[in-house]
Parts: sequence; structure tokens; C-alpha cells
Amino acid sequence: MLAEVLVYLTTPCPTAHRRLGHLKAAVDLWSRAGRCAAAWAPHYRQCWSVVERAMADLPRRRKVVVLGSGLVRDVPVARLAAAFETVLLVDAVHLSIVRLRLARHRNVVLVTRDLAGLASDGRPSGDPLAEFAADPEVDLVVSANLLSQIPLAYEDLAAAHTIATLPQPDAIGPVLVAGHLAGLAGFRGRVCLLTDTEQRTVDRAGRVLETVDLIGGHRLPVPDACWTWTLAPFGEDGPEHELVHAVVGYVDFNRALRTSDAA
Repeated sequence: MLAEVLVYLTTPCPTAHRRLGHLKAAVDLWSRAGRCAAAWAPHYRQCWSVVERAMADLPRRRKVVVLGSGLVRDVPVARLAAAFETVLLVDAVHLSIVRLRLARHRNVVLVTRDLAGLASDGRPSGDPLAEFAADPEVDLVVSANLLSQIPLAYEDLAAAHTIATLPQPDAIGPVLVAGHLAGLAGFRGRVCLLTDTEQRTVDRAGRVLETVDLIGGHRLPVPDACWTWTLAPFGEDGPEHELVHAVVGYVDFNRALRTSDAA
């Protein structure tokens, strides 16, 4: 508990992001990642493998943008820093403990940005990816397990908002997911997409008690890799069930989209 408090107090965070709970959510994620390190390790390895495949045959490696960098554990940041001239890590919060770990990489730049693309009144504030997509030096973009989190950002805003006319999360969530996918389509460089798509609640007998779609009903093309991620092992979310996420990875997402459209 003391470690979490220390990280919370020492992390710089915009007031708006703090008010929406982004800082608390980031600290909670860091704490959970520590408790679930063994269960999450295979997920990280799969993510790294997809990212490494995405960067392997790039003709140029000037700039890489990681969207939803979070704890910077699901991307091989040291390898990215060694391979690219500049690494941009983009997220709403960069925890102090993450900043400390990244300080040795002089070409890693932290960009604080709410990637949900929402204004404080809950309305769309434009494409949050447009600035990065307009940069001709971006040779690789990694959307790192962010897609399913964007609707949650709206849920946080809706919960904190007092305007009765604010659309319900189940109505706006799919729109925000579509907006992120459209933003990714605007990049000229290669787009590597990592995302969880479904959450299953599983009991100790292996029975699926509940299934939740995490990306608003959107259908994605055939992935280059798919795996399961035990997000919450038994005892983390409850003693008699665990939360298991289905995850997909795309080495070149926009190429996969074109192939799917042509089929």
C-alpha cells in the first residue's frame, strides 16, 4: 500500500486526467501487474513477438509511436530504443516508476495524451491520432492493448459527469472504438495492433460463466496471432473464478484490413 501511495504522489499528471481517475487507474494497474506477474508473463511474450515481427523488415526505422504505452511491459522498449531513432510513448499517465525505468533511454520521449479523443463535456474532441499520423517520419505505430480501454475512459467520464444528456457508455463505446480504428488507418507507416477482444469469466471447473465483448461488436480481420491472457487469476477478482481475455495481434493491421476487404 505504501508503494502505491508513493507512486501516486510522485507521478506528474494533468488535473483533468487526475479528476477522471486516470492516475488511480494507472497505479491500480501497476499494483495488479505485480501481483499477477506470473500469469501475465505469457501475454507479454506474445505481444513482444508480434511487435518484433512488425519491426523486423521495415525499410526505415526513424520513429515509432506506441499508443497506450501504460506500464511499457507489453512492448520491447529496449529493442525499440535500440532500433529506432526516436520512440514516442503516448498515454494519459506515465507513472513515476515507469519514468525512472525509461530514463536510461535517451531517445524515448513521453507524450501525455488522452487517446480516447473526448473533451471534458463528453463530446468528441477530434482525432487524437491526427498529429502523429501527419508526421512523415513515423515508420511504425503500435496500438498496445488500448482499443478495449477507450470505451472505459468514456465510462469514467460519464460516471463523473452531471449532464443528464450525456450518451450512455453502451451507445458511445462502439463509436469510440471505430474512431480509433479509423485513426490507425490514417498512418502511412506500418500499424501493429495488439488488442484484447473478449473477456470470459471462468470457474474452477472450466465453465464459462459470462462472456463480454470488449470492442463494441466490431469485427476485425484474421489476426497474425491470437492467444489468451489470464487477466485476473483465481483469487484476484474472486475466489472461485478467473477473468480470461482473448487477445489478437496484427503485424500489419492496415494490410490485414485491405486483404479482408478484397476477399
